[in-house]
Amino acid sequence: MDVAAKPLTDAGATRGRLSITPFVEILVLGIALAVLVTSYFVVSGNTGSQRLLTPPLVALLLVGNLIPLVALIVLVGRRVAMRRAARSPLGGRARLHVRLVAIFSILASVPTIFVSIVASLLFQYGVEFWFSDRARGMLENASAIAASGFSDLQDRVGANTEAMSIDLAGALAEGVPIDSQTFFNYFLVQTTQRELSEAAIVRQTAAGEIIVLAILNPYERLIEEQINPAAIKQLTSGRRKVVVEDAGGRVRGLTRFGNAPDTYLYAARVVDPVLLERRTRAESVLADYKTLTERSRALQLQFNVALLLISVLVVGLAVWAALEIADRLVRPVGDLVKAARDVAEGDLGTRVPTPRADDEIGTLATAFNRMTDRLQEQTNALVDANAESEGRRALIEAVMSGVTAGVLSIDADRRIRLINSSAMALLRPGDAPVGKLLAEVSPELDAVLGGETREDIVQLTSGGEARTLAVKITRDEAGQVLTFDDITQQLLDQRRAAWSDVARRIAHEIKNPLTPIQLAAERLQRRYGKKIESDDGTFAKLTDTIVRQVGDLRRMVDEFSSFARMPKPIFRAESIIDVARQTLFLHEVAKPELQFRFDAPDTLPPLVCDRRQLGQALTNLVKNAVEAVEAREGGDPGEIVMRVHEAADAQLMIEVADNGVGLPAERERIVEPYMTTRSRGTGLGLAIVKKIVEEHFGTMAFADRDGGGTVVTLCFDTATLERLAGTGGSDETEQGGAGISPPTPTKNGNAQ
Repeated sequence: MDVAAKPLTDAGATRGRLSITPFVEILVLGIALAVLVTSYFVVSGNTGSQRLLTPPLVALLLVGNLIPLVALIVLVGRRVAMRRAARSPLGGRARLHVRLVAIFSILASVPTIFVSIVASLLFQYGVEFWFSDRARGMLENASAIAASGFSDLQDRVGANTEAMSIDLAGALAEGVPIDSQTFFNYFLVQTTQRELSEAAIVRQTAAGEIIVLAILNPYERLIEEQINPAAIKQLTSGRRKVVVEDAGGRVRGLTRFGNAPDTYLYAARVVDPVLLERRTRAESVLADYKTLTERSRALQLQFNVALLLISVLVVGLAVWAALEIADRLVRPVGDLVKAARDVAEGDLGTRVPTPRADDEIGTLATAFNRMTDRLQEQTNALVDANAESEGRRALIEAVMSGVTAGVLSIDADRRIRLINSSAMALLRPGDAPVGKLLAEVSPELDAVLGGETREDIVQLTSGGEARTLAVKITRDEAGQVLTFDDITQQLLDQRRAAWSDVARRIAHEIKNPLTPIQLAAERLQRRYGKKIESDDGTFAKLTDTIVRQVGDLRRMVDEFSSFARMPKPIFRAESIIDVARQTLFLHEVAKPELQFRFDAPDTLPPLVCDRRQLGQALTNLVKNAVEAVEAREGGDPGEIVMRVHEAADAQLMIEVADNGVGLPAERERIVEPYMTTRSRGTGLGLAIVKKIVEEHFGTMAFADRDGGGTVVTLCFDTATLERLAGTGGSDETEQGGAGISPPTPTKNGNAQ
């Protein structure tokens, strides 16, 4: 029960796993989609603010998306592994793919998830300061400091330009000519003391042309190009007293020059490149920081999405590597399993490919190929030995089936090991005697084994027939072998030959004095019968008795002679219906008180036979039937029926049936010479009939008639007799009619 229940349990567990797995896959897919949608709404819900999401929230979203996706990849890899396992020679029992996918998935997924969480948190907490208010204020302050320094420079240039305009205008008001050296020196002093690099007094014409009235230009630049018309418009409009501009590497100022119309003072100061670079860098850093701040959430999400994709890719690569490694490991194992199955099915020529790598799998494949080589060599040797043994067995069986003697082999327990066809025909043991006890098949033969004799004569009954067997016993360690011949017919032939010799001698010894005795008795009757008048007839009765007994003796001698030396038949085509009807007609005339009936078709093909001998045989059979009917006591009127008909396979059947006393108890011996149950019978009638039938290549059988009586059946092979038409035998031929030996009949009359 345990052995039978285990496969059922395994099969049930397998079916359970197969039915649960799709549900788990669908569930994991649903969870992954749900988490993905939730993450989208969480992220998109704060689009109005560009502030970073908190690190715990981002880590939670990352883990929430990563775990279902990794689980889904693992399940997909498991399904692929199961399909590959199903296609492998191991079939459904190949679990290496699934196990390797599970192991690699665990080894890759768990560290990947932890690394992703740590990396996300480190990144979040690392960048959180740079996007905080402190970092923003620090950068803004630094930028403001740089901007304020440049602004102070612009304010000083503007104030100095305006003050310088007042001072120069005062000098001109005191009467100093504008083109004098004194004014130029004063102009130079004003420019130098006020830390200005260049200065000029200009006038704008009505046409908008700039005319330089006084100039201090150490850099030899065109002052006309430095005057901005827009600045003039601002001064003309009165909105500003001084206009300060950044002119790319220098700060320039423009203001009205005294009360002179359309006259302006231009002053500029070259800016230190370091200060200018600092201001530019501060502005650039602040602008970049503002841009980065605006994109901070996008960068945060991009980093975590990239981290998620890389983690999923790592797990996917791990599953793919597991499948490939499993294929590399399972393929040689599958080849070994397939080859082992082929060997189990009898294909010893199968081999497995030897891997190039000299590892355990290669060693196993080499050992397997070496084993199959040895198995094939041993199997070939066994096949050769078996073929030789089978040839010997076939030879022994052919010899045993060809011999007429019965051969029977038994083991130490007297169970039948081997029996040939002749033994089967003699013993008639039924179906499948091999393996049965000899006592069950033939108790008579089993009784012989109890002694120490090697040869014995055994009488047994087989198929309702008494048989005499000559048995020879051969003993060995494995058992015994019995060889036996059916000598029943041989004994019968010996007995018949002995009786024939006796009959011949009796006929020779008795026949010579019978004629003188008969002649003497008849002569006494003729000569002295009339002279003895006073006699009361005793003399006549005595002489008649002598003559009659001599006639009986002569008839017996004739039967002895016929049995001892019967003429060989002369075969001719005869009408069997005429022969049979004539035989029955003679007895109808002699025995009118009995009922005789002849049953035959209107026409039958002629039968090749000896008409006289066949008529003699039928006469003896009808005579025996008449005597059997007369020997019964009372009952129905005597009836004798002769039936002639054709049977299958070119057989002609003649049946003689009566309702007489029936067959004797020793019915097997009724055809033996001098075997009779009647007081006046010689016992030669049926022996002569049997001999005639055998010389006609026929058989004779006896059976009980329904309702009482006997049925004698003669069967003739018409095809064999037709080949003998026109041939005959002579009295000197001893081997059989027409020079052809008749078949030897068995006890039931069938030819052998």
